[in-house]
Amino acid sequence: MDDRMDEVPDADPVVSCSLQGGTISVFEDCVLIDRSSASMFEDKRIPFEEVEGVEYERGLMTGHVQVLQTDVEPADAGFLSHPVDENTLYVPRGQRDCAQRLRDAILERSV
Repeated sequence: MDDRMDEVPDADPVVSCSLQGGTISVFEDCVLIDRSSASMFEDKRIPFEEVEGVEYERGLMTGHVQVLQTDVEPADAGFLSHPVDENTLYVPRGQRDCAQRLRDAILERSV
């Protein structure tokens, strides 16, 4: 797993969404998760060779985006709760369009 943030791409992201808990940015070769200072998880760089897919749930009030990564067990969501793991951020209602563009960009580039 390559999650070193010292290899941040120089190019502009294809899409970047500020979500609840941080920002997810999609570049041509990786996904960057930049966490807010209040998060219990670290910032993370996921090369597309390790991206197996992405789950996007709109949710009633708040949704989530969960990047599925090789060798990282995704947390499960409950009936009225979202997964809590290093590859999941939460989507406020006003950010749904951006989250859909994020999902589409990840799916277009994932293995």
